[in-house]
Amino acid sequence: MNIMDFNVKKLAADAGTFLSRAVQFTEEKLGQAEKTELDAHLENLLSKAECTKIWTEKIMKQTEVLLQPNPNARIEEFVYEKLDRKAPSRINNPELLGQYMIDAGTEFGPGTAYGNALIKCGETQKRIGTADRELIQTSALNFLTPLRNFIEGDYKTIAKERKLLQNKRLDLDAAKTRLKKAKAAETRSSQLNSARLEGDNIMVNFSYMLNFLHVKWLKIWAEEVTKSEQELRITQSEFDRQAEITRLLLEGISSTHAHHLRCLNDFVEAQMTYYAQCYQYMLDLQKQLGSFPSNYLSNNNQTSGTPVPSTLSNAVGSSAMASTSGLGITSPSNVTDLKESSGSRKARVLYDYDAANSTELSLLADEVISVFSVVGMDSDWLMGERGNQKGKVPITYLELLN
Repeated sequence: MNIMDFNVKKLAADAGTFLSRAVQFTEEKLGQAEKTELDAHLENLLSKAECTKIWTEKIMKQTEVLLQPNPNARIEEFVYEKLDRKAPSRINNPELLGQYMIDAGTEFGPGTAYGNALIKCGETQKRIGTADRELIQTSALNFLTPLRNFIEGDYKTIAKERKLLQNKRLDLDAAKTRLKKAKAAETRSSQLNSARLEGDNIMVNFSYMLNFLHVKWLKIWAEEVTKSEQELRITQSEFDRQAEITRLLLEGISSTHAHHLRCLNDFVEAQMTYYAQCYQYMLDLQKQLGSFPSNYLSNNNQTSGTPVPSTLSNAVGSSAMASTSGLGITSPSNVTDLKESSGSRKARVLYDYDAANSTELSLLADEVISVFSVVGMDSDWLMGERGNQKGKVPITYLELLN
């Protein structure tokens, strides 16, 4: 029963405090009550914290979009994170493109120039996909996680203490208002006419009663003033204490900025590593594609009618010119002459080739073999000979030597 009485009293006190704050807040909005202003330093810290929170949220959300453009995938990762479970591994776009290229190259035949090029491009795309996965993991750990910890941890604590400071300020201003009203009422009661009246007994008795009530009234308002002054001292002390706590928390925003700066450096380094890897992968791929014989590129242009991009054609052209000056690569007319003649020529193998069947000859990069034409053979193939090994070899894998 005592516990129930205590709970009822506490509930009534809390309701009274809430009502007092609501009245004070409403009167402030209507301009009917005075408001205690925070000092300029604290206001500046509050503004800085709010600004940090807003921009941190925007940067964090846009970074998530950058690293994972698929909104459905982001939602799935968010759900798994809230469930404290690891999201299932999924193939990313570069890896998927790479797999398609490899499958297509295998279907067209690794022995064909286009099939071999597709396979090489697919392998490069898969390496880029792996680098992309590493970028996401590193960025999430070193950049996104600290930002999220600030929003969901430090700033929530700041917001909680800031709300408590607002309540303490309302309590303080409500106490000031009550004290002001009590003093005004005390002044009015002290100004009442308490002069003793002369006359018959009835008037004398009435005057005596008025004096008695006047004394009681003064005593009541004197007690109310004393109570209000004591309440004001308590609320002022609580407000000052909460303001100091809030100020100490807000001054930590500078440390938060320094920490986020270190995280930003980690994010930039992760991006730099990623783009450097991608550049190197594509540079290697360009060199591999540039090692195709120039007659293949020219035949490809004539057949398809599609121009080769200028950057690739320049790279291929310079590579072909450099190799021509050193090794004396033959032009397409030389290949035609070889097919029309009955003799054999020496040729250098550009890169490895695995024979698809027993009628073909496997090749090793940089080896020199003898080649000759056979009547009725496909125009893209020659007959190759290495010692007592003989078989068909693709022209695009060879450099005919003078």
